Amino acid sequence: MGDSALWVAALTGGTAVFASWVTTLGNVRAARVQAEASVQAQHRERVRELRRAGYLEVMDRAHATGELYRRVGDAFHQIPEPAAQLARLEHLRSELREAFDPLTRSVRIVVLEGPPATAEAAQAVLDAAREANRCLWRVTCDGADARAGFEGAQGAYLEALGRFVDAARAATAAS
Repeated sequence: MGDSALWVAALTGGTAVFASWVTTLGNVRAARVQAEASVQAQHRERVRELRRAGYLEVMDRAHATGELYRRVGDAFHQIPEPAAQLARLEHLRSELREAFDPLTRSVRIVVLEGPPATAEAAQAVLDAAREANRCLWRVTCDGADARAGFEGAQGAYLEALGRFVDAARAATAAS
């Protein structure tokens, strides 16, 4: 009987060691899965924060540019003298050139970070700003129908900005 008790004890001990090993293996795998899930969640949150910051930067820069376009419209309506109006428009063109570079940089960040729909909408804002700036240049060169062209380009800019805001909102909600 002593032999059988030894076998039972050995078998019980072996089973306990094996069960402990299996439990440890399961715990290690569970910890690894949990750590990977945590890293992925942190990564997703970081990407979301970067994108949101990029979207806000584009909106801020686009708002500043839109404000300058509004001032151009004010100059058309508030300054009747052609020479004074031209001087004001040239000054605003200078301010728009200074505002264009930061807008371009912020759009490039959004284009880099994605997603594609938001990147395309941001690029459309930049393209619309570029066209409005060209139209303003034509106004200062006294081009025919240049003012109407600028007003149309300004409207297209505001529409592009609205589409960007919608795309940014959808992208932020989806992430």
